[in-house]
Amino acid sequence: MHEELENFERNHVRDLVEPPPNCLPIGTKWVFKNKRGWDGCEEQSEIGSPGFRRKEGIDYEETFAPVARLEAIRILLAFAASKGFKLQQMDVKYAFRTEEEVYVRQPPGFESARFPDRVYKLRKALYGPKQAPRAWYARLKSFLLKSGFVMGSVDKTLFLLSRGGDTTIVRIYVDDIIFGGSSHALVSSEFFLGLQIKQGPEGTFVHQAKYTRDILKKFDMGDSKPMTTPMSTNTALDADEDGEAEFRGMIGSLRATVTRPNIRFAVRLCARYRASPRTSHRQAVKRIFGYLKFTPELGLWYSSGSSLFLRGFSDADHLGCRIDRKSTSGTCQLLGTSLVSWSSHKLQVEGVDNALIKGEIESQWTGLIALLV
Repeated sequence: MHEELENFERNHVRDLVEPPPNCLPIGTKWVFKNKRGWDGCEEQSEIGSPGFRRKEGIDYEETFAPVARLEAIRILLAFAASKGFKLQQMDVKYAFRTEEEVYVRQPPGFESARFPDRVYKLRKALYGPKQAPRAWYARLKSFLLKSGFVMGSVDKTLFLLSRGGDTTIVRIYVDDIIFGGSSHALVSSEFFLGLQIKQGPEGTFVHQAKYTRDILKKFDMGDSKPMTTPMSTNTALDADEDGEAEFRGMIGSLRATVTRPNIRFAVRLCARYRASPRTSHRQAVKRIFGYLKFTPELGLWYSSGSSLFLRGFSDADHLGCRIDRKSTSGTCQLLGTSLVSWSSHKLQVEGVDNALIKGEIESQWTGLIALLV
């Protein structure tokens, strides 16, 4: 806590002032949580403001900030591995800049002894205000453009700088930044959006072993029986009698496993029943957790020898849903041998509509090609 406040002083985040007339300062709160960085160190506290108490048009105007798609991040990893780029990750730890006048109360337990009734006028936004991500993106974008970077014509979170045959890439995800350059890749390990990224001369490996162990512990699945497959080939879920309250949270956690395409079909099949979960559905989810326990460190491998040729595959079962007799399609896209995008969902028409599957694939191709341009 003292370290957080010392950094505020060093970065000139705020000024202690008399509250102006009609000022309605917002409160502050301490947020305590364990976050493990790429070097294994833990960061335990930060101060923020409850942004949900602020009203649009009064306390803030615009809030939208571009956010990179996960497919775009995987494309960057595949591209960097193919080109031999070394990637690094940086997290903005303390404060964003803000354009509006924002007044906040003094942090609980750290009020000034001389001026207990004064408030802080922010020079930079704390975590919590709704406009903070947009203010940070605008400031960082301005800095990168002035430094000679070129912003992507479609993807506004991608910035490129080319000088003398060297290329630097910057990808923004709110307050997380991943960047790389055309230098020899050394063995390293970083955390980005919960992803564990390991680089080496032969390629890049991305996995979520820590996240997998965390959700196994969260839902008391650490002692579950390890399974070799996420779902039996003859599993067919339908309506049941008994309900389970914990089912929705389990499915939400599984859907956040963005490096495990091998469980996508099973997770999406169980997710169809999240509005009215039953006992048999929970048994299917427990099997997925058992498979994760058996394979916690599986992930995606992006080879340095892979080409950047874009290709894809699709498939569909025929009338696979026992309730409405609709089909489930599956698609995946690769850059060379590097898997960068995949999907699985139930078609919205009866039977298998080849034109619909083709249209779905073409729309995904269009999005992926736009990210590469």
